[in-house]
Amino acid sequence: MAEAYSGLVAATVRSLIVYPIKSCQGISLRRVPISSTGFRWDRQWLVVNSKGRAYTQRVEPRLALVGVELPSEAFSENWKPDKSSYLVIKAPGMSDLKVPLIRPTKTVDGVSVWEWSGSAVDEGAAAAEWFTSYLGKPSRLVRFNDASEVRNVDSNYAQGYKVMFADGYPFLLVSQGSMDALNSLLKEPVPVNRFRPNILVDGCEPFMEDVWAEIRINESTFRGVKLCSRCKVPTINQETAVAGPEPMETLLTFRSDKDLRQKNKSQKGKMYFGQNMVCSDSLNKGTGKMIKVGDPVFVLRTVASANDAPA
Repeated sequence: MAEAYSGLVAATVRSLIVYPIKSCQGISLRRVPISSTGFRWDRQWLVVNSKGRAYTQRVEPRLALVGVELPSEAFSENWKPDKSSYLVIKAPGMSDLKVPLIRPTKTVDGVSVWEWSGSAVDEGAAAAEWFTSYLGKPSRLVRFNDASEVRNVDSNYAQGYKVMFADGYPFLLVSQGSMDALNSLLKEPVPVNRFRPNILVDGCEPFMEDVWAEIRINESTFRGVKLCSRCKVPTINQETAVAGPEPMETLLTFRSDKDLRQKNKSQKGKMYFGQNMVCSDSLNKGTGKMIKVGDPVFVLRTVASANDAPA
């Protein structure tokens, strides 16, 4: 299998999604520039509680209903915001919130997401009041403070790469073939937004992304560094914010570490869907390179099976 796919066009980019605010809705785009931390604007903002701890859909599923908009030109090469540039935030029952894209000056300490803590830029009273009203508990909106903070990915899987407020890695890739295989087993199919990928590809066999160790899209090289173990977020309907048992119950019947990683003796009941990736361009602080919908995906290097992929 590894030999057959080496250097061949294995798939095509079907969708590209950026999530400016962690755990809120994504923005689907035709083309996206690569930055030093993933796609430009991805997970640059975070909603936190009164102690600075991250809110995510795991504990606040209503974040799924929060929509975000950025100026279309914000994804153009070398674009910089001015005083008339805003992140627009929308949610049911709420008036629109406009957050200036020009960076505010106030920083706050003690912001934390998973294992990381540091300072962040506070987006001010209006944003705090909006999210406090929407969630019904003290909340603030903060922006990653890239002027002074660095959040590195796990060096056991990738050296030198960094993210803003993403869970762990700059990119998550999922294939439509995998989605179709899963949905064929479900009584009610689920959309791909349950899995929150950055890159959705089409044209390959189900779960081929498991074995992609290195791929090329346009002029950029991506490396598969870790199978994505899934939390409860895929059980949350992104249109209603209501959680249910699926698709996790079904995935656990054929995508658990017990099924996929029989050589690994430290099985912990994890379930995998999608591949976490890094891009070599990000090591150069982002080159302004773009990938776009319709780009072919060339597979340069594979492993033999999911059992041999890092996880």
